[in-house]
Amino acid sequence: MEIYCTRPRCPRPQNHFPDLDDHATLRTAQQKYCTTCGMPLILVGRYLPKRLLGRGGFGAAFLARDRYTPGMRECVVKQFQPANNLSPTQLQLAQDLFEREAVVLEEIGHQHEQIPDLFAYFPVIVPSLQAEQQEQFFYLVQEYIDGQNLEEELTQKGKYSEQEALEILREILKVLKFVHEKGIIHRDIKPSNIMRHRNGKLYLLDFGAVKQVTNSPIGGSTASTGIYSMGFAPPEQMSGGQVFPSTDLYALAVTVLMLLTGEVEITQLFDAYSNQWKWQSKVTVSQHFADVLDKMLLSAANQRYQSAQEVLDALDKPAQSLAPTHINPRQPSSPQQSQPQPQPIQSQPQPPKQSPVGSRPIQPFSILEILGGAAFSGFEGGLIAVTLFGLLQSPIITFTACALILGILIFAQTRRWIEKWDLLIIPGITFAIIYFLPFLHSGLSIQQIILLSIVSGLVAIAFTALFRLIYKLLSLLL
Repeated sequence: MEIYCTRPRCPRPQNHFPDLDDHATLRTAQQKYCTTCGMPLILVGRYLPKRLLGRGGFGAAFLARDRYTPGMRECVVKQFQPANNLSPTQLQLAQDLFEREAVVLEEIGHQHEQIPDLFAYFPVIVPSLQAEQQEQFFYLVQEYIDGQNLEEELTQKGKYSEQEALEILREILKVLKFVHEKGIIHRDIKPSNIMRHRNGKLYLLDFGAVKQVTNSPIGGSTASTGIYSMGFAPPEQMSGGQVFPSTDLYALAVTVLMLLTGEVEITQLFDAYSNQWKWQSKVTVSQHFADVLDKMLLSAANQRYQSAQEVLDALDKPAQSLAPTHINPRQPSSPQQSQPQPQPIQSQPQPPKQSPVGSRPIQPFSILEILGGAAFSGFEGGLIAVTLFGLLQSPIITFTACALILGILIFAQTRRWIEKWDLLIIPGITFAIIYFLPFLHSGLSIQQIILLSIVSGLVAIAFTALFRLIYKLLSLLL
């Protein structure tokens, strides 16, 4: 088993322990130490980091396994890793932010299904790499969300449609409604802090910058510490002033703009001269949806919607359907003409129809999944062709039947009915059938069948990569 060293500057953090491949040994093994720096690897005797998920802000995140659970549950271990150039005041602030995330997750994580649960929070004191000194590290362990954040998803799939963006807006508004009612302001809403699980459910992450509003109503305010993400924070937060629930609504609206426009450098959409967001020319959305977003993006906090529920109500409220009436002043006055004439009803864009609760777009495929699926289809196609020809002895019928079966398999992959281990199990079963039923060999040896299937898989990978390249080029040109 691989265990990843969590010491920040370990030159070779990967450690392999063959004895831990056995689950019985894994559950009872004593402490393991990094073969390079001597750092204890099994955190508090329980959590085994497998790989680094990422670094940023004041910490690093690792995918780990909890050996004290029946299924060796996967979890996320976050380690507090402040930069070396922080002043004592900044260092204390950073540690407070890290601890605050643990406190908030403990308070609300188990109360809402779209906020990850907190499993543990603990310090670890170890000998330093420098003689006769010690280092202290802080860790929190939380629920692992198996999926992609929206920033990664945007990079992979490109712009979101109005319907997709509206669905995300509604889902996160519901989470923020719950958070704000608990007297909590998130203060760091952005695409990288919204995770979509493989099952489609959205989660709000990273409560490290959260601000709790104590002894004040939900419309109240609290001073900001100056922690924010450039481009997503409204003026009151950037100036270090008071923050409000509408501060989160502003950042959520900027997040939606980024998804709709595909603009990674989101500040490019902000016109500093007019102090307004210039985005509508880059997308095609209903005017009603655009008006709601524009109100969420107003510079003055008191002019925005004041709660997540207000935004949800506004999204559900249809636009005004009657245009104002006018009297032509150039016409002479008469009893008939002095009365305003009814005007025709102007059709206004209606909010897009919402998909049923629980309906989610299928998780986008990664490059590895696409090429892996192509290899599976090609390899399986070679095996199927050999089998069918051995049974039917007709090239035309074999080709037709093989194309039909492959079409079904490819469709099943696009719907994620076939994925992961299925891509190995299905060819394995097919090969076993051919191996144990010699009359299906079609006069070919087993070695020839394997070679034919491998070549078929490589050809499928080549065609898939070429098609994807052509598609990308055409997308950029058109």
